[in-house]
Amino acid sequence: MRARLRPGDRIPTVRELAVALRLSPTTVAAAYHNLRTRGLIVAHGRRGTAVSAQPPIVSRARVVIPAGVRDLITGSPDPALLPPLGPVLSHVNLRPRLYGEGTNIPALVEAAGREFAADGIPSAPIAVVSGALDGIERVLNAHLRPGDRVAVEDPGYAALLDLLKAMGLGAIPMRLDDLGVLPGELLSALEAGAQACVLTPRAQNPSGAAFAARRVAQLRRILGEHPRVLAIEDDHAGPIAGVRALTVMTADHPHWAIVRSVSKSLGPDLRLAVMTGDAMTIARVEGRQSLGAGWVSHILQQVVLNLWSDPKVAKLLDKASAAYTARRTAMVAALARHGIAAHGRSGLNVWAPVPEEQAVVQSMQAAGWGVIAGERYRIKSPPAIRITISRLGPGDAERIAADLARSLQPERRRSHLA
Repeated sequence: MRARLRPGDRIPTVRELAVALRLSPTTVAAAYHNLRTRGLIVAHGRRGTAVSAQPPIVSRARVVIPAGVRDLITGSPDPALLPPLGPVLSHVNLRPRLYGEGTNIPALVEAAGREFAADGIPSAPIAVVSGALDGIERVLNAHLRPGDRVAVEDPGYAALLDLLKAMGLGAIPMRLDDLGVLPGELLSALEAGAQACVLTPRAQNPSGAAFAARRVAQLRRILGEHPRVLAIEDDHAGPIAGVRALTVMTADHPHWAIVRSVSKSLGPDLRLAVMTGDAMTIARVEGRQSLGAGWVSHILQQVVLNLWSDPKVAKLLDKASAAYTARRTAMVAALARHGIAAHGRSGLNVWAPVPEEQAVVQSMQAAGWGVIAGERYRIKSPPAIRITISRLGPGDAERIAADLARSLQPERRRSHLA
């Protein structure tokens, strides 16, 4: 038997291949185990086993927004609500730093520690990494190997789903509501063999879900019953999420990490995140980091520290959080008035269910609004579109909602696509 398989193609079951090749099922199972260990195939539970999308993988095409169409796609913060960098750059110490001088600025680590402590996060070592996804990748690499499976939110962060494929890790989808992952979904994923889970405590991308105290208690109890599971929280929006920080992590969970990026609050070009977790995880992350990038630029660390230390920046972050909350609330309310039950409890995005994504995206573009199809964020969850609210002006929410309502009318959609 000979066939050419592409990344993502399903492969025969052990029994099917054993019969076709006239081999012992034990022999085929051993071969599959070796392929999983090497990251060449990935098990997807009931969906079977498929060829892994190991690097190089096909990168997602950048969405091109035509001239004259408003960008409600990219998920960026409002530039008017980001702190100016000029004043802090003038206070950066530009003395050349040399090898062996230490990786992290102590004052930055101390500031991060105070922020974590203020939010009730267990006192633990802190690492500085190059953004939230960089931190998540380093934690996964510290504990997992190709073929392992990770429980993820569905819908969830598209870049995380791509990262798992690139690492040869399988994804087990977990449904969520406005309060985050449903407890039964987490339990089912862990009982199905997930070695790790990635949760978003607030500003979940794309749905805007955010933890509530009761949900935290439920998820924490489930994780406590599965101590071998690596637990990761991606708190990428931090202080501009619009809700207070909550965490499912406890100091007695063996392997855990919480990553906080500054990209949404201080600016996407500031590629820095602080991460805390159990001592072993942080030590492994920093050890591997030392063999590659070495450290995050001290110039960048100083910029972030100076911004965190500026009372004016703190006031601006409060203003940004309030502004995003007002825009998000207005968008959800406007959609509700048009009979569209959207989601957006926190963060920069609103998630609106639709029956047919691409047709609605095209219809909205014809109306002057660039929205993104939910396909890239979904595994099993139903169709939807994501609307970024960060730069909405007065009256925009009502106009967007009205145009979306019209786009959901079949006769209107046909006229736009003609």
